[in-house]
Amino acid sequence: MSRLTRFAGLAACATGFAFAAPYPGLGRTATPAEIAAWDIDVRPDFKGLPPGSGSVAQGQKVWDAKCASCHGTFGESNDVFTPLVGGTTPQDIQAGRVRTLVTGDVQRTTLMKLSTLSTLWDYIRRAMPWNAPKSLSVDEVYAVVAYLLNLGDILPNEFVLSNDNMAQVQSRLPNRDGMTTRHGLGSVKGTPDVRNLACMKDCPVEAKLASSLPEHSGDSHGNFADQNRSVGGVRGSAPTASAAPGNAAPRPPATLAREAGCLACHQRDRTLVGPAFKEVASRYKAEAGAEAKLTEKVKQGGSGAWGATPMPPNPGLSPEDARALVRWVLSGAV
Repeated sequence: MSRLTRFAGLAACATGFAFAAPYPGLGRTATPAEIAAWDIDVRPDFKGLPPGSGSVAQGQKVWDAKCASCHGTFGESNDVFTPLVGGTTPQDIQAGRVRTLVTGDVQRTTLMKLSTLSTLWDYIRRAMPWNAPKSLSVDEVYAVVAYLLNLGDILPNEFVLSNDNMAQVQSRLPNRDGMTTRHGLGSVKGTPDVRNLACMKDCPVEAKLASSLPEHSGDSHGNFADQNRSVGGVRGSAPTASAAPGNAAPRPPATLAREAGCLACHQRDRTLVGPAFKEVASRYKAEAGAEAKLTEKVKQGGSGAWGATPMPPNPGLSPEDARALVRWVLSGAV
């Protein structure tokens, strides 16, 4: 029985209780169809894996149509997301542990870190593509997983992945032995993860927690300090120094674009997930009311003008900042 099925049973008991006084008619028992729609988790031993299959060739077609825009044709893209493929060798497939995770001489990729194939299959089924999660059929999920593993030289070109051979493929994952409990977190008798000595003399009055991200990517997800509770030490960037509320100097549009996440999908002169800024400026340069129209679009989000891929809303962006961004793009001075 899966976790969700057990949860549904508890929910049904709780809901049945809710029908009683003093709140008659509140809630109802989930239907079998509703439970089945959510009860799709796949365990590491592949319990819950639905029947189906997909070939590497079929996966390439799905990939080119629905995945490559964010992940690159060969899973190598780092424009939108970090690379999925790379950093593994035939020796890693034999050993079951990716050597470069230890040496640290290449950027880490998904196939370097992946220890359980069910994790990859389950995630793609639930969350991909990002603009239409759960829209892939079961066979398409098998095919996309097969194509990814083929890109990593884990599966041959003619391979057909199915629920019947997933365990066999699991035995070829380069980092299948990457999850271990043979360390200090798994047992008090294990080898500690760190070898630092506790400070016992002349210790700093206030410990400073810093980000472990490299400097060039420290702000790729915004100010981490602003995303945590303001209690105790905060890992991540320190809060940006500014004047009193209401007196802060206006930020340059390029800074606004980076902080609002615009550059994750837009570039100056080439199409990424969304259109290039130059394309936007060219389309709307002679349109009356374009500034107000695009300002509202930046705030509310939407899709259709440049294809089916939606632009998410930016509710945290003030109207003034949204207007400054739009003026900057339309001016062509990006």
